[in-house]
Order: sequence, then C-alpha cells, then structure tokens
Amino acid sequence: MKPATAAKKLGVYLEATPAEFQEGVVSRDELNALQAEPPEWLRDLRRNGPHPRPVIAAKLGISISGLARGGITDALTTEQIDAVKTENPDWLKRERETQAEVRKEEARLKASQNEK
Repeated sequence: MKPATAAKKLGVYLEATPAEFQEGVVSRDELNALQAEPPEWLRDLRRNGPHPRPVIAAKLGISISGLARGGITDALTTEQIDAVKTENPDWLKRERETQAEVRKEEARLKASQNEK
C-alpha cells in the first residue's frame, strides 16, 4: 500500500515519518508488524506528534470540520494540543458543544431504530 494509506492506518502524520517509510511501499505484513511491535520512531510520533487532523480532533473531542472552523489546518504536537486544551478558546467550547449534540442525536436515532 502507499505510504499515505499506511500512515493513516497507523494514525501518524506522513510528513513526520522517516524518509524510507515515505518513499517505500508498505505491505500488509509490514503494516501488521508495525502495529504489533512499533519501532521507536513510531512510538515517538504517536506519543509526541506531530499528529494528523483526525488524531488532533479526537484529542480535542471535536470533529475534523470543527478543527477547520477553529482555524487549525496544520499538524500539531501533543504539547500544542495540550496548550489549546488549557487555553480552551471560545471556538473549542462551541465545537465541543456541537459534538455533544451530534452524539446525543446519534444515540437518540439508534435508540429509536432499536425500538422498531
């Protein structure tokens, strides 16, 4: 598979991976090995970043669209994400409220479908 696909499956920011990972092709067996026993560079990326947008959104408890509305378009490190959490700007509060509403609505729909 392409390095971008492998990076997405591993939950890491492709541009932060080693050059040999970015330039190569990753087989299913290699991907499974990376997931089972991640090398130091992968453990470090997962721990410290920079992180891709889906990971940032999850860590902040908002959607990827919410990141864009908040003006975050680049990868962030764990330290930068923690700083945003600490600052807790108005846009983050709004996006968290929106995300909570979405989850509540999804739960309501699932419950109504189970009643049928």
